Amino acid sequence: MKKISTEKAPAAIGPYSQAIIAGDFLFASGQIPIDPANGEIYGTTIEEQAERAFKNVGEILAEAGTDYTKVVKTTCFLADMADFAAFNAVYEKYFTGKPARSCVAVKQLPKNVLCEVEVIAYLG
Repeated sequence: MKKISTEKAPAAIGPYSQAIIAGDFLFASGQIPIDPANGEIYGTTIEEQAERAFKNVGEILAEAGTDYTKVVKTTCFLADMADFAAFNAVYEKYFTGKPARSCVAVKQLPKNVLCEVEVIAYLG
């Protein structure tokens, strides 16, 4: 296994890695809309926060030598399912290959953000 870490995405703030490569797969930890330049939450709308979370995912993918087209599975967490359509509008700009996906609403997300996204990508 190989740990993936980049300063272009928020640093892990607990006992976990930004991502791990195991065999031919990359498993990325959930990304929230933190601006890695200053550590602050980016945006106040679901659209702004989704954009930042997806950019963070993209930086981790790039550090692993891959991109959004190799993502095979996403898991998306929303603070409010009423944001589903707006979230999807941003999501489809990044995940054009239409990977398998789960999307659920949760009671609360870290730092009270509106969304969190984790991905699995195939590297083979």
